Amino acid sequence: MKINVLIVEDCSVMRLLISRTLKLSGHEIGDITEAENGVEGLKYLKEKSIDLVIIDINMPVMDGLEMLEMMRKDPQTKRIPVLTVSTESNTKRVEFISKLSSGFVHKPFTPETLKKNFLKVLKEQPITQTAASYALDISKNGRSR
Repeated sequence: MKINVLIVEDCSVMRLLISRTLKLSGHEIGDITEAENGVEGLKYLKEKSIDLVIIDINMPVMDGLEMLEMMRKDPQTKRIPVLTVSTESNTKRVEFISKLSSGFVHKPFTPETLKKNFLKVLKEQPITQTAASYALDISKNGRSR
């Protein structure tokens, strides 16, 4: 099944690197949408069908943490897997971000590191909102996934 990815990153070179890495990951990639900040990212989440978000933390206008917090509060986006990429080095902040996201990759990273984490998130997380909703409903009833 092809997945649609939203890349939220203010650096165009980094967006290109992430996009190319995803295309070479061996996983079927559908549409890749790019946003330069959290405001644009949230807009695209309302307009498009997105299965996975890759988000930078330090961006202008609206940073990635603010976007991630807003996603987790919104019933329409709270179950979408998020892979965070950031230069953030504050341990407490990284721990907090990691709790809100599905994975965390420190910048600078190699394409291999990004690919490994991307594939790990896909294995561990339901890919579509429908699958995520179904998985959560099952776990609420006490059955395993």
